[in-house]
Amino acid sequence: MSVYIPTIGLEVHAELKTRTKMFCDSKNDPDETRPNVNVCPVCMAHPGTLPVINKEAVNHIVKVGKAVGGRIADFTEFDRKNYFYPDIPKGYQISQYEHPIVSGGLLNGVALTRVHLEEDTASSSHLPALAGETGDYSLVDFNRAGVPLMELVTEPVIKSAKQAGDFARELQLLLRTLGVSEANMEKGEMRVEANVSVAPEGSRGTKVEIKNLNSFRAVEKAIEYEIKRQSEAIEKGEKIVQETRGWDENAGKTFSQRLKETSQDYRYFPEPDLPKLWLSKIADFQNFVLPELPWQKRERYAKAYGIKSEDIETYVADRMLGGFFEEVTALLGSDKALTALASNYITSDLVGLIKISDDKALGAVSPDSFAELIRMAREGIISSRGAKDILAVLFEKGGDPKKIAEEKGLLQQSDEAVLKAIARKIISENQKVADEYKNGKESAIQFLIGQGMKETKGAGNPAVLKKIFIELLT
Repeated sequence: MSVYIPTIGLEVHAELKTRTKMFCDSKNDPDETRPNVNVCPVCMAHPGTLPVINKEAVNHIVKVGKAVGGRIADFTEFDRKNYFYPDIPKGYQISQYEHPIVSGGLLNGVALTRVHLEEDTASSSHLPALAGETGDYSLVDFNRAGVPLMELVTEPVIKSAKQAGDFARELQLLLRTLGVSEANMEKGEMRVEANVSVAPEGSRGTKVEIKNLNSFRAVEKAIEYEIKRQSEAIEKGEKIVQETRGWDENAGKTFSQRLKETSQDYRYFPEPDLPKLWLSKIADFQNFVLPELPWQKRERYAKAYGIKSEDIETYVADRMLGGFFEEVTALLGSDKALTALASNYITSDLVGLIKISDDKALGAVSPDSFAELIRMAREGIISSRGAKDILAVLFEKGGDPKKIAEEKGLLQQSDEAVLKAIARKIISENQKVADEYKNGKESAIQFLIGQGMKETKGAGNPAVLKKIFIELLT
């Protein structure tokens, strides 16, 4: 098979976190389970109603634009995007076409075309026929209709499914950092559409759009499948049709839905019921301070703490853990060995405790008690096993790690006279292993140390035990 080069562009929709909907005062509540309660005459498109622009939603898009280094429009306006579908009560969607709020920008190495603002559609549920009836049916819930929706469009510069997935993850992280959207894909708060074409190098392929990908895994799998499908079709001499395709998660393949619409099909024209906006003349959109952005935080963590890149990603993605880590390191001082040890316990043991807890919070453990626990582990006062056991108690009940260690007999035994007697006993009981070590089998020493830890109920200092066993066997 010839080599075909993929060209990928993404369109990402994210519901914005605002008190009310985009053009009315109905509540914007993504967690509402009752259908059709957050509605009003405006978002239900009753005759004679007029929309009003949500200033907070516009502010959110300006924040995103500034974060990605895009050009914030001086002049912007809203347009009518005309199409009929049951989830569009007006028969058109208020969106933006010629004058988006943000043009250009860069995120995770991917150039952006635009970021604009529009309203979300209602949500439809397609159900099988009821008992005694024929034909399937659909229900429409208008709670989501009119919710502020950001649409971000990239340039067609993405070259692989992984790059597309990484971009989507970074965008979700940015939206959460800015506080403009929770962007939970499983709740439909962030939806990705991928435009994919393949062609021999130097030529242009036919763009196929894959709609409503609702997980990062789906984004990557759907693009991988589409690259393979188009490459094989071209190899067979088949023509690629410009169309919209869906993603079947169970079958692991895309499927044709309809021919792709063009901008002419939507008959865009300026929304006559909304004012034009000159953003540079509105004080609320000027001079606000952005929070520390994900890439800035990565750089700071790497310079200040020198911890593993995987740990840095954990703290950048999880604000709760990142904040806890910074509080702990402030207590530990500038000792990078202590910082690295603290980070290891946070990203492995503490994260493990959080995962099995009910509220997914930090439990009762405080930065002070955690920092003290790390000092004890570093100084050999407790073993790593003891530190894990004490952390479990701190997480559940809080307390003083030193007192917990004393109460549970977890203070590490480093008295050489005591440990030497234990080591002699273990050697006499495991003479074959001792002989193996004497004959050059270095790994045998680990078995003996393990027996020493077992004999001391985890309280023996493994470093001291190792030293004693080597002395006794050489």
